[in-house]
Amino acid sequence: MLTMSCVKFGDRNSGYQVGVNEGVINFPAEQLEPRPEPLSTVPFPHDPDFVSRNALLDQIFEKASVPGSRIALVGLGGVGKTQLAIEYAHRLRQQSAETWVFWIHASNKARCEESLCDLADRVKIPGRQVHNINIFQLVGNWLQDGKIGRWVLVLDNVDDDELFRRPVATNKGDQINIQSNISAQPPMRYLLGSTTGTIIVTSRDRRVALEVANHANLIEVQPMNDAEALILLQKKLDTPEHEHLTQLAQELEYMPLAIVQAASYITHRSPLCSVSQYLQKIRKSDREAVRVLNEEAGLLYRDWEAKNSILLTWQISFDYIRRRRPSATDLLSLMSFFDRQGISEDILQVQQNQQRSEKDGLNDSDTDSESRNNLDADFEENITILRDFSLIAVGKDNISFTMHRLVQLTIRTWLKTHDQLEHWKEQFIEKLYSEFPTAQYKNWEKCRSLFPHVKGAVSQRPESQFYIQQWTELLYRGAWYAQELGYITESREMASRSRKFRLKYLGEESEEALASTGILAEAYRFEGRWEEAEHLEVQVMEVSKAKLGVDHPSTLTSMANLAVTYRNQGQWEEAEHLEVQVMEISKTKLGVDHPVMLTSMANLASTYWSQGRWEEAEHLEVQVMETRKTKLGVDHPDMLTSMGNLAATYWSQGRFEEAEQLQVQVMETRKTKLCADHPHTLASMANLASTYRDQGRWEEAEHLEVQVMETRKTKLGVDHPDMLTSMSNLAATYWSQGRFEEAEQLQVQVMETRKTKLGADHPHTLASMANLASTYRNQGRWEEAEHLDVQVMEMRKIKLGADHPDTLTSMANLAFTLKFTGRNGF
Repeated sequence: MLTMSCVKFGDRNSGYQVGVNEGVINFPAEQLEPRPEPLSTVPFPHDPDFVSRNALLDQIFEKASVPGSRIALVGLGGVGKTQLAIEYAHRLRQQSAETWVFWIHASNKARCEESLCDLADRVKIPGRQVHNINIFQLVGNWLQDGKIGRWVLVLDNVDDDELFRRPVATNKGDQINIQSNISAQPPMRYLLGSTTGTIIVTSRDRRVALEVANHANLIEVQPMNDAEALILLQKKLDTPEHEHLTQLAQELEYMPLAIVQAASYITHRSPLCSVSQYLQKIRKSDREAVRVLNEEAGLLYRDWEAKNSILLTWQISFDYIRRRRPSATDLLSLMSFFDRQGISEDILQVQQNQQRSEKDGLNDSDTDSESRNNLDADFEENITILRDFSLIAVGKDNISFTMHRLVQLTIRTWLKTHDQLEHWKEQFIEKLYSEFPTAQYKNWEKCRSLFPHVKGAVSQRPESQFYIQQWTELLYRGAWYAQELGYITESREMASRSRKFRLKYLGEESEEALASTGILAEAYRFEGRWEEAEHLEVQVMEVSKAKLGVDHPSTLTSMANLAVTYRNQGQWEEAEHLEVQVMEISKTKLGVDHPVMLTSMANLASTYWSQGRWEEAEHLEVQVMETRKTKLGVDHPDMLTSMGNLAATYWSQGRFEEAEQLQVQVMETRKTKLCADHPHTLASMANLASTYRDQGRWEEAEHLEVQVMETRKTKLGVDHPDMLTSMSNLAATYWSQGRFEEAEQLQVQVMETRKTKLGADHPHTLASMANLASTYRNQGRWEEAEHLDVQVMEMRKIKLGADHPDTLTSMANLAFTLKFTGRNGF
């Protein structure tokens, strides 16, 4: 008889799951939508002042004429790469209206995902509504199918080489074998795999550019020549100062961005500032400007002349706006700390309105409709000024803004020089602290939009102890949200930073430090680092008992978390002892439908399930599920966990149809609400695969199990406990199909790794030994089977008890082996 290890424990404070896996994503059935006619998603209009750099444009057209071409425009920031791509796109559409032109902001993964989602909506790609879908794979497959005709994809500002190196949603530090895992592709590989269209990349990093194009298709974008720069200045400035224009172009080293900014500065100050006066100003302040910005900007360019020109232009603009309209530079100072893309108008406008109200002495009763309109008008004027100076750009949604990275660095450098850096860092922290909510399910949408900015705040530690408290709370909430979404590396990093400074400033017994320690322990548990998790959780529990009392909700949560870790380690008696305590105290102090009470019931049911006490587990699970259905709704993550846990109990009782019905519902909802590669989604896929296997639906089981195993290999590494469960499950399916050699190969690997990682007497290790023994039996290798069967039976008697279902199974397995070796009894 075969005994398989198919247990996957679920959420941090509740339940277990069975099985695990990932692979090709199966979307829910969608109503087909008509595909639009070929269109352009270029978010910028044609620039009438564009100066034709014909040599470069000719190269783009020539190289793009080759089917499946990959072209990279590479050069310094501000050299005009994006403008060239925009001009090419508009000219192409004029020449060929049947050609699709897609524009993707690709400076980082989060922004790239947003652009791809917008693209998917515009062209109505099937499957796009699946929440947190692998949008890179979805769009890449759509481009590759060859059904849409000719297309050009522009990936703008591809500066992050992680897009080419780190597989989608893979945590930092994971152990990955990409060569053996075809699905574990970095984001850009999905988009670059098609040969049916043209891809153009703009990047300031030559190394990144070479990830896309070979040397023959790498176009070096140099500064303008003197004739081109002069034409650009003449278009931007209506002035007879021809000689001075030539000198200005030379002073600015023919950098298009610097030229445009200088022309904007002169135009806005005219007639108070002429070209000659501008020249005098920048020549006079050259050395001072380089001295001010050299330290921060020294690595941005290869020589100091180039950086001197463009950085000086930005500082002149900033100083001018500061004198003309200080509130505009205040806004720009704040924006320089956010993630450079997707800066929401709402978060900026609230900040400016608060500052203006405080300055003018307005209170809530004063800020009537007219006052509010004035504040909005002020904000609009500030945005207009910053946009006019090209220091910010308005997003295509017209409600968010973007900034160049170097502009942000320039502003922060200026702030540091003028002793204002700390002030605006504090304003940034305070704004995010007030806007980024806790990670309850109801807040996920708001958390999603702000999370890129919270990640940026990790490196912006303030000096003031008051703001450090806000910063550590912000990181704690960020760690919580990251953990809910399965971003375990980010969660661990944020929790660790939060804990470090809370311990330093508040002490290890403070509630804040305990909270950060608890979330860090949960991250360790998700990573399979159970001993480290236990060490921290014991600390939290003991201090909470002493400081808050045993019946405080935080204390009960800490006890529940420790119990989950005990259960993961196979210490079921210790887990049950804590869980019964938590449940009884919660029932008395909090009530039967309190979230802590429901979690404690779910946790205890999980332990009962692990002990083979399935009727007791089912009794609790039905109560929890029905209460959560009423209190939370059918698609709440906690409700889905309850359904998954009950399905696992049905599975253990052989009630496969009932299990399957729940598991399908859980899996599909999790794909939509979480994402296809979230740990809980993978667990539900694995659970369903286990049910298919026991129903004899082996091909369906294998299909899911391969998906889960490959995804876990990418996200978790080859020796993570969940990854080992995936391998064990797939081996069980191979075994059921009579593919014993394939099963054996996986089972040996699982057994040896579990012995090392979990210990020789861990229940999962014993299960893997029993599985391998079953394979040996079916191969007629009786002595090897007997050797393992004896070990498993003896250790299960000690660890689980003589009447545990797994112990009884191991005794039956040994008896079967002895019968075929001619020895009855043991």
